Amino acid sequence: MAHSPLLGRDGFVARISGLVAAQLRGSLRHASAQFAAKPERPERKEGGQAGKPEGKRGPAGGGGPTPPVQPGRNMVGVVMVVLLLVGLLIMFSTAGRGNIITIEQFNTMWQQGQIEPSSVEIHSTRVKATQASTEKQPKVDVIIPLNEVAGPEIARQVLKITDGKAQTREASMTNQLIWIMLLVFLPILLLWFLLSRSLRNAGGGGGMLGSFGKSRHRTLSKEMTGITFNDVAGIEEAKEEVNEIVEFLKNPRKFTKLGGRIPRGVLLVGDPGVGKTLLAKAIAGEADVPFFSISGSDFVEMFVGVGASRVRDLFKQAKESSPCIIFLDEIDAVGRKRGGGFSTGGHDERDQTLNAILVEMDGFSPADGVIVIAATNRVDVLDPALIRPGRFDRQVTVPLPDVKGRLDILTVHAKKIKLSQNVNLERIARGTPGFSGADLAAIINEAAISATMRNKDFVEHEDMEEARDKVRFGRAKKSRVREKEQNKLVAYHEAGHAVLQALLTDADPLHKVTIIPRGGAGGATFSLPEKDRMGYGLKWLRATQRVLCGGRIAEARAMDDVSTGASMDIAQVTSLARAMITEWGMSERLGFIRYAGADSREMMLPDKDYSDTTARLIDEETRRMVDEAYADALQMLDANWQKVTDVAEALLKHETLSGEEVHQLMRGEPISKPTVAEMLVAQAQKARDAAGLGKPEAPEAKPDVPPGVMPA
Repeated sequence: MAHSPLLGRDGFVARISGLVAAQLRGSLRHASAQFAAKPERPERKEGGQAGKPEGKRGPAGGGGPTPPVQPGRNMVGVVMVVLLLVGLLIMFSTAGRGNIITIEQFNTMWQQGQIEPSSVEIHSTRVKATQASTEKQPKVDVIIPLNEVAGPEIARQVLKITDGKAQTREASMTNQLIWIMLLVFLPILLLWFLLSRSLRNAGGGGGMLGSFGKSRHRTLSKEMTGITFNDVAGIEEAKEEVNEIVEFLKNPRKFTKLGGRIPRGVLLVGDPGVGKTLLAKAIAGEADVPFFSISGSDFVEMFVGVGASRVRDLFKQAKESSPCIIFLDEIDAVGRKRGGGFSTGGHDERDQTLNAILVEMDGFSPADGVIVIAATNRVDVLDPALIRPGRFDRQVTVPLPDVKGRLDILTVHAKKIKLSQNVNLERIARGTPGFSGADLAAIINEAAISATMRNKDFVEHEDMEEARDKVRFGRAKKSRVREKEQNKLVAYHEAGHAVLQALLTDADPLHKVTIIPRGGAGGATFSLPEKDRMGYGLKWLRATQRVLCGGRIAEARAMDDVSTGASMDIAQVTSLARAMITEWGMSERLGFIRYAGADSREMMLPDKDYSDTTARLIDEETRRMVDEAYADALQMLDANWQKVTDVAEALLKHETLSGEEVHQLMRGEPISKPTVAEMLVAQAQKARDAAGLGKPEAPEAKPDVPPGVMPA
C-alpha cells in the first residue's frame, strides 16, 4: 500500500502549533515586562538640555527617549494572526489527511471486506472511504485522488465496484465561499498587520501613520559639524551678517537693551556652489544652541497633509529648545508661489506646507527665540508672503568670489594637501574667473588625485592647471585617434579661433589652444579674462561673436568643406545676439525695451509679451548681428591667413600651444619646443635605457604619429 506524504501532517501541525504557542507566550512575557518596567517620564529641566529637546521625537530628531510601544494593540494583532494561521493549517491538514491508494487497491480492499460500505463518498476532487480496523491497526481513511481527466471514469468504477453504495457529495457553495474569502482577505490582513506594526514602531507609537507626520530633521552641534567661520572664505560680507545672528544668540541682552528684537528669518541667496550650506554649517559650529537641519524636499510625501504636519512638529520641538536655529535647505521645493503652474484647483500639498511655514514663522503665536535660516538659488520663484519682513527679515546674497576671495578659498582647501614649491595659487585664482567655491574645491581635489595617480610626492602647478581645465571643460581624451584629414580640420578650426582671439583687443586674452579632445569638443581654445567682470560690455560681446565665427570660416577655407564641429559656436553666437536684443536693449531698431519673458519656470510655454511684428523684427536683428560678425571675421582671417596656417601647422606638430607661443608664431618667430614625435622617441629611449637595452639599430622618428597621442 502506497503511503501518502500527507500522513505526517498531524506532527507538522503539532510542531507549528507549538511554535505559535511559544511565540504567544513570549509576546505575553514581553508585554508584562513592559508594563512592569515602564519608565517614568523624566522631568524637564529648566531651559532644557541644549540640542536635546524633551518630549516624543521622530526617528531622526535625536533628543529624549522614545516611549515604549503600547502592548495592547500588538497583542490584538498577534492573537488575530495566530488564530487565522492555526485555523488555516487545521483546515488544510484535515482536508487531505489519509492514505492515498489507487483504484485497483480499492477494488482489492473492497473484495476482501476491508472497506466499510457506508463510508465510501465521492467528492469532486477525491474518493474518500474508511478502512475497517483490525488487531494490528485502527481505523484509517483512504483516499483516491481525482483529476479533471480521469476523475469521471474513476468515479464510475467506484460506483460499479460498490454496486451503487457509494454516496456522491456535491461541493458546498458555502465552503467554496469561505475558501475564497480566506484566500483573498488573509494576505490583506497579514500585510496590514505587518505594515501597521513596522510603522507604529518607527513612529514611536503614533498609530499606523505615526512616523509620516514626524519631522525628519537632524540635530547638529558644534562638535558634529567641525566647521567654523575660519573654514569659510571668499564671502566676508555674508559672514558678517550671519555672525550677527550668532552674537545675538550668545548674548541677546546686548541687542535688546535698545528695544530691538531678534530677526525671525535669514534667507541665503546665491548661485549653486557659492557656499550657502557651508555657511549654515559654520553657524552651527559657532552657535552654542541647538541647530535643526532639514531639506525642503523632506516635507513632501505621497500622503496629503504630511508636509504641514512635519512643519508643525519641527517648530514644536524648536520652541521647546529655544533659543535655537532651524536651517531649511532648498526652500524653493516648498516655498514657490501659490497658485502657479498647472494646478487643477484641488488640494495642493505644497501650498498647505507653505501655509504651515508662514503661520509658524509669523502667526498668532510666533516662534520667539527660533531663528529660521533658509537657502535657495531661485529667489525669484518664492512666494511674496514668505520673503516679506517679519518672516525672512534679511536676504543675504552670497556672490561668486572675486580674485581675492578665490585666493582665500584655494588657500583654505590647499591646507589639506601637500603642495610643491612651484604652485602659484594666485595665478590659479586669476585664471579661474566665474568659478564658485565648490569649483575651486574640486580643482584642489582633482589636482591631488592626478598627482597621486602619477606617483608624485607633491602636487605641482601643472596638476593644478590640468585640474582647472578638467573641472571647466572636461577630461582630455589623449588616447583618441583621428584620421589625418579630420585632424587637419580640427587644427584649422581651432587656429581660426585662436588668431581672432589674439587679434581682437576687446576680447579676452588667449590662454592656450589644443586639438586634443576634451569633454564633448574635438578641440578647445581657452581664454582668460584679465579681471573679474560684473557685466558684459557691447565691445566685448561683438568681439566674442567674431571669435566664435572664426572656426567655421577657417575650416571652410582650408578644407573646402564645412563640418558639424561648429554647432556649439553657432548656438553661442545666436544666443548672444538674441540676449543683446531681447534682454540688454543693444539693438537700435528695437531700442531700450526688454522683450524676454520672466524666467519663473512655472509654465511649459515661454512668456511672450510682444506682437508678431516685433517677433519678426527680433529675428531680423538677430540675423543682422550674426551676419555682421561673420563678415568681419571673414575679412580679418583673409587678411591674416598665413598666421592661421602657421598656427594650424604648429598644432599638428605639438597639439597644444600656449598663448605666448601663438603670439610668437603670429609675429613670424619659431618656437623651440619638441614635437610629439620627438617626445615619443625620447620617452621610448628612456625606457630602453632603464631596461639596459641600449639604442635601437635604426632609430627613426616617425612624423605621422597617431593624432592625440601624448607621452606618458
